[in-house]
Amino acid sequence: MIAVGMKAELSVDVTESNTAKAVGSGSLPVFATPALAALAEKTSCVLLEGKLDEGTATVGSLLNIKHLAPTPVGMTVRCVCTLSTIDGRRLCFDMELYDGAGKVGEVYHERFIIKTTSFMEKAMSKLVQKNG
Repeated sequence: MIAVGMKAELSVDVTESNTAKAVGSGSLPVFATPALAALAEKTSCVLLEGKLDEGTATVGSLLNIKHLAPTPVGMTVRCVCTLSTIDGRRLCFDMELYDGAGKVGEVYHERFIIKTTSFMEKAMSKLVQKNG
């Protein structure tokens, strides 16, 4: 069962592969904003694991990111995610991200509960439109 106030935490080590320089979002060897976004989305998915009805999933629809401080290679970034709102199929998450020196980010994220079969049918119909 999904309920407001549920929490999940997930961490990732900062390595050369998730730096701004490596992913193309900048030129410096620090934790990339796209990597921060991916960690936030993944943490929200972990929070929902095993709690959705069969035949459903969630898809991200909005990310509002504040990347507040750099994190160098060798440190770990931890995301603390809280389910803050349930509005029908819309789920809203508030997240704070930390490294060993303090807060490095804040994220507001929205996901929608979808029926996997109809969602994938809609997605795949784009191939028919494109090729037809």
